[in-house]
Amino acid sequence: MSNDDQYGGGAGYGEVGGTGQTRTRLPDPPSDPHDPSRRTPRASRGLITVVGVVVLLIAAIAFANQSSDTSTNRPSDKPPTSSSTAASGVTPVTGNSAGIPKGFAHDEQGAQSAAANYAVALGSDGMFKKDRRHALVDGIYTPEAAARLKGAQDEAYSSAFLARMGLDANGNPPQGNTFVTRAIPVGTRVESYSPTSAKIAVWYTGLIGMSGAKSTDPVRTSWETWTFELAWADGDWKVVSETQQDGPAPVPGDVAASSSDDISKAVKEFGGFTYAR
Repeated sequence: MSNDDQYGGGAGYGEVGGTGQTRTRLPDPPSDPHDPSRRTPRASRGLITVVGVVVLLIAAIAFANQSSDTSTNRPSDKPPTSSSTAASGVTPVTGNSAGIPKGFAHDEQGAQSAAANYAVALGSDGMFKKDRRHALVDGIYTPEAAARLKGAQDEAYSSAFLARMGLDANGNPPQGNTFVTRAIPVGTRVESYSPTSAKIAVWYTGLIGMSGAKSTDPVRTSWETWTFELAWADGDWKVVSETQQDGPAPVPGDVAASSSDDISKAVKEFGGFTYAR
């Protein structure tokens, strides 16, 4: 201790014990973290702020572009125009004669339409009645082919053949029964084509049989391919000759057979179609 009565007084401020004593240096007081004047500046903080702003700017631009693309490509709520759903191909016919389509287009599509419609007509119940059969043949075949076929067909559709089908000599079914025979085209194929002739195959499914409570020949289905040799004559496609073969036939479905009454009703209620390609 100093002889001076003051604690560390006089010329020895900051000393303990006065002259001749050991000088002790006290450490600086710790910086106050709440004192801004004592806070150490950080250079990296400004860099992070700049980078964050740039990232946000890029994200905003990307979001704006995405929103623009989405609005541009959004499907319209308006229904499609009729042209986008309309059937393709030319008008199948321009008229009919005695119920037989006529006036087919003079091109491949017209030839296919003619073959499909002729298959429907030749597969109808009109072929089992002489007068109607002759009208069909005259309207579908060339004059030369029609003259050649009528006699042979009259022999084929004999009374004995009609009786086996359950029909009388005039091709009529028994009272209370409905005779069913239809050809329903599934598709057509062009075997050959030129402006004067065409060979068209028609794949079709057929219905044939007698619908009635006492029928012994129930209506059944068949699958056939009917191939027509056509010629362009008198401004339309006419049949020169034709052949048929079985199939191709799909696997039968699991739908149970309908009753005779249901079949008779369906045949009367559901009409046929004019086929186009």
